[in-house]
Amino acid sequence: MARMYSGRKGKSGSTKPSKATKLSWIRYKPKEIELLIAKMAKEGKTSSQIGLFLRDVYGIPDIKQISGKRITAILKEKNLLSKIPEDLMALIKRSIALRKHLESNKHDMPAKRGLELTESKIRKLVKYYKKSKKLEKDWKYNPDKIRLLIE
Repeated sequence: MARMYSGRKGKSGSTKPSKATKLSWIRYKPKEIELLIAKMAKEGKTSSQIGLFLRDVYGIPDIKQISGKRITAILKEKNLLSKIPEDLMALIKRSIALRKHLESNKHDMPAKRGLELTESKIRKLVKYYKKSKKLEKDWKYNPDKIRLLIE
């Protein structure tokens, strides 16, 4: 897939097998996996961190194949899903870091451009999440106020 703000094409990624087969080496039942996911979410891990941890430590490559649900669906059932989606939160943290950098380096124009691009992505995501009702209609991205919430 092409990158959003560059002329480059992007790197090709691996694809999952087209035929879903039962994996013989997995000893965990769907309920056990759900309990693991809930435990890690209570520790403060994001859904992508949970997926990586389950893959690397427990040897579970695909949660949806075993339990029939995605990690975010499991977290939503157990009311452990955060109010702001994970990808939006990562972009907000990046913009806060760029703003902090620009306070001490006022003439760093590439960083200023990076901040503009990041905030453009934030606005696009907010528009999408409002339309899909994952964010409230009156939610607004205000860099000064959001900085207090995250830090």
